[in-house]
Amino acid sequence: MIFLTALSLFWIMISASRGGQWGAWMPSSISAFEGTCVSIPCRFSFPDELRPAVVHGVWYFNSPYPKNYPPVVFKSRTQVVHESFQGRSRLLGDLGLRNCTLLLSNLSPELGGKYYFRGDLGGYNQYTFSEHSVLDIINTPNIVVPPEVMAGTEVEVSCMVPDNCPELHPELSWLGHEGLGEPTVLGRLREEEGTWVQVSLLHFVPTRETNGHRLGCQASFPNTTLQFEGYASLDIKYPPVIVEINSTVEAIEGSHVSLFCGADSNPPPLLTWMRDGTVLREAVAESLSLEVDEVTPAEDGVYLCLAENTYGQDNRTVELSVMYAPWKPMVNGTVVAVEGETVSILCSTQSNPDPILTIFKEKQILATVIYESELQLELPAVTPEDDGEYWCVAENQYGQRATAFNLSVEFAPVILLESHCAAARDTVQCLCVVKANPEPSVAFELPLRNVTVNETEREFVYSERSGLLLTSILTLRGQAQAPPRVICTSHNLYGTKSLELPFQGAHRLMWAKIGPVGAVVAFAILIAIVCYITQTRRKKNVTESPSFSGGDNPPVVFSSDFRISGAPEKYESREVSTLE
Repeated sequence: MIFLTALSLFWIMISASRGGQWGAWMPSSISAFEGTCVSIPCRFSFPDELRPAVVHGVWYFNSPYPKNYPPVVFKSRTQVVHESFQGRSRLLGDLGLRNCTLLLSNLSPELGGKYYFRGDLGGYNQYTFSEHSVLDIINTPNIVVPPEVMAGTEVEVSCMVPDNCPELHPELSWLGHEGLGEPTVLGRLREEEGTWVQVSLLHFVPTRETNGHRLGCQASFPNTTLQFEGYASLDIKYPPVIVEINSTVEAIEGSHVSLFCGADSNPPPLLTWMRDGTVLREAVAESLSLEVDEVTPAEDGVYLCLAENTYGQDNRTVELSVMYAPWKPMVNGTVVAVEGETVSILCSTQSNPDPILTIFKEKQILATVIYESELQLELPAVTPEDDGEYWCVAENQYGQRATAFNLSVEFAPVILLESHCAAARDTVQCLCVVKANPEPSVAFELPLRNVTVNETEREFVYSERSGLLLTSILTLRGQAQAPPRVICTSHNLYGTKSLELPFQGAHRLMWAKIGPVGAVVAFAILIAIVCYITQTRRKKNVTESPSFSGGDNPPVVFSSDFRISGAPEKYESREVSTLE
């Protein structure tokens, strides 16, 4: 009666939270004794708009997907189940009331596993719920003893067994508790996630004589021969005392170190040397030494000597200080800053003793500290001149280490005054040198022609990046009249800069700007353009016309006497304002 009343309360709480969608509620895990039964409480819901005349359901074992052909535990339509569940499964709940509670009888170990429920409302209205319950078949009561039992201190030991079979309820009794004085036995029923357990508590005050005592708990089922027993051995403790240990030890890296620890106890203790929770050496003895050959900085720290026996424990610590050279300094990565911002750079290291830390740039000392493990460099209002490589150096009497790092200053484009155009015969070359970070875009504008050429049109513009400088060259051919006005415009995310390029006498200086490799590349492009134009003119029998250095793409005509090279005849009379 108690079981049914509590189960009803469980369903009331579940029903209160039930919505109008597909969903299922069941305990994630449940356990029962072998040979008994188990009731798996289950509740499900489906969309409110579905109003089936009859609700059916299927319970599957270890898989929720029918296409995998899992063993059928229960099926309301056909009553056909897997042979393992014949005569052992039935539905306690009413599917019409959305209650899918399942009862399994005569439990055996092979029935342990996952159980899934599938709702069947007819037609396509079928749903296998991902929620499932894991059944654990047991044959031993669970005795819970506190992790530490001290002599003279009252202790509580509990025996817990599942009580999820409505047809059989266990009764608990203690075995071997007579030597523990007058125990108090308490029986009660406790609900956990819709499941039930029987709990019996045993209170007593242990003594050193009860150490190792074997205490048992028995679960029996009235009117059956089923009995299950579990045992636990009591471990009663009292503390030893450490009487001898090193004081603080200092050692140079690479030397030999010996740490000593002795304890007085009865019986002899287990002595353990530990560091940061890791056991380094242990033995049952009255004293124990820890030998460290060629000590390293990684072994610097606090060491713990732990003495334990059946009565308790004691511990003492000793500090080992290892003297060593600085480690490679650590810097807060490659720093990126916008021009005008304040930059803070932190350099840190480890050494013993603490080092002298110094930050250099191009052999110039920018900051230094003595006998500290961290150095902070503040650069207010950074400029492009602060961009570059820095070094952090750490040193003490045992050695020196250094680390390089970069400061990248980002700023709007600046077009240098050396940018210009030069004309020779029918060719004009325009050089635009831009300093910027991040790398900017560059475009050449011919306002009189209403044309703009950008650096992506590689058949007309050659660009080369070197550090913070971007050099772009525009080559115009077929310029029979006065040189055109050319405006260089550069842009990045920090701004835009434009400059009308002045004209000079010759363009040979541009080849010096781009270097021998750039000159060879540009010259090769010009040769390829000439070959292409020659072949095209022969093929189509067209007259010559002045042009840019060209490529394989259709050209864009600026006017009747000035165009990008490589233009077929049919384009010669068209005028456009922009390059595609």
